[in-house]
Amino acid sequence: MARKLRVLFVASEAVPFAKTGGLADIVGTLPYALKEVGAEVKVLLPYYGVIKQGKAPMTTVAENLEGRLGATGLTFDVLTPASGDAPFYFVERDEFFERSQLYGTPKGDYFDNLERFSFFCSTVLPVCQNLGFQPDVIHCHDWQASLVPVYLRHRWQGAEILNRAKTVLTIHNLAYQGLFPKGKFPLLGLDWSLFSIDGLEYYDQINLLKGGIVCSDAITTVSVGYSKEIQTPEYGYGMEGVLQSRAADLHGILNGVDYQDWSPENDTLIPATFSKSKLAGKAKNKAALMEAYNLDPKLAKAPILAMISRLADQKGFDLLAAVLPELLTQDLMVVILGTGEEKYHRWLAQEAPKYPGKLGVKIAFDNALAHLIEAGADMFLMPSRYEPCGLNQMYSLKYGTIPVVRATGGLADTVEQADPATGTGTGFLFSDYTPEAFAKALQAALKAFKNQKQWRGLIENAMSQDFSWERSASAYLNLYKLLVEGER
Repeated sequence: MARKLRVLFVASEAVPFAKTGGLADIVGTLPYALKEVGAEVKVLLPYYGVIKQGKAPMTTVAENLEGRLGATGLTFDVLTPASGDAPFYFVERDEFFERSQLYGTPKGDYFDNLERFSFFCSTVLPVCQNLGFQPDVIHCHDWQASLVPVYLRHRWQGAEILNRAKTVLTIHNLAYQGLFPKGKFPLLGLDWSLFSIDGLEYYDQINLLKGGIVCSDAITTVSVGYSKEIQTPEYGYGMEGVLQSRAADLHGILNGVDYQDWSPENDTLIPATFSKSKLAGKAKNKAALMEAYNLDPKLAKAPILAMISRLADQKGFDLLAAVLPELLTQDLMVVILGTGEEKYHRWLAQEAPKYPGKLGVKIAFDNALAHLIEAGADMFLMPSRYEPCGLNQMYSLKYGTIPVVRATGGLADTVEQADPATGTGTGFLFSDYTPEAFAKALQAALKAFKNQKQWRGLIENAMSQDFSWERSASAYLNLYKLLVEGER
């Protein structure tokens, strides 16, 4: 193909603008990696209040374009960062996006999320027309963007600017599907015939993600392991049958890591840089981490076990709650950073005062502190019930912070079981989702930590791993080309 492939990303969050989870990391970094391998990418996002309140100056590129909510036309503006050639474009309509959070508060989702994101999806056509951007591929992410393939097939057939576009839907987390009451179906602007078992109907509700799965030309997930798991009843969240029917079009492509942001050798957010051959800086970061969490200086030689996570059942916090009292009887420290479900906010607020100097908790999103944790901790815990890809275990490997993870999804794809006796492996895994299995893996890691020569070898193995975006971007570009050339 003589010219560059044109790709439009449609997503609900991206770093550095708005983030609740790993989706934002991927949408904020993959476009740059795709550019490096020869694609032209633009990214369409909502213009949230949190972005508006940020420091990035914006330029308005279009005003009074018209999207739709059902049969009603609603105007919106389009903005882009004022600085340089950033590929991001933002849909501004304050009644939908000028809010304190992206999807809801700790008490629950916003009541009008169907309206917010169906309107957002409807803006794809007018934005492309206004920018004169004719995409070869529209790459949609999660349920918030899943109506785009549906609209392309059932509403926009006559739109010349989209007549060559193929669609890719990436499922970052199948547990979140965009379920809404049947009575809201007219707001989607679709014929009632699509509220069916072969369309968007799911147990008499609207399922937006299902619509995307049914209508996309290709579906991807964020690891090979997860692409297989979601076709089973255990991990399929009711979608396993639909996904099995699309198995030939379902691809697992492991997420990458932006090592410009996440590398201990050039990290500007940590007190001391370090490398696998010069590890002295890691000890300095550990000291700074202990100070940040007010941990007991007498435990300076004991290991720090860390979690940076959404505080949710999926992330294994029920397992952590079960093992924590026994764990903290040992000479070690635990630090936790994250926000999420109210019940875990309350639990951690109750637990932290019981273990002064040993358990540090920050209920927040703090990027600088996240970097310090990765750089200063000894072990990183991810006892996830399921994990589509996971990024923190890959960050941890690069920072020599040994992962202790459940063998599921992307965790199993990226962490190799350590055998200190032979000097192989990069972390510690467990399979059964039980406190006993988690505790056993923790004790194996703690035992290995006591042999500093073996532990140093494990750190060197971990820091030698390479999960850069180039490999992932090449896999996506290959898939795009197969779609455009009609081979998929």
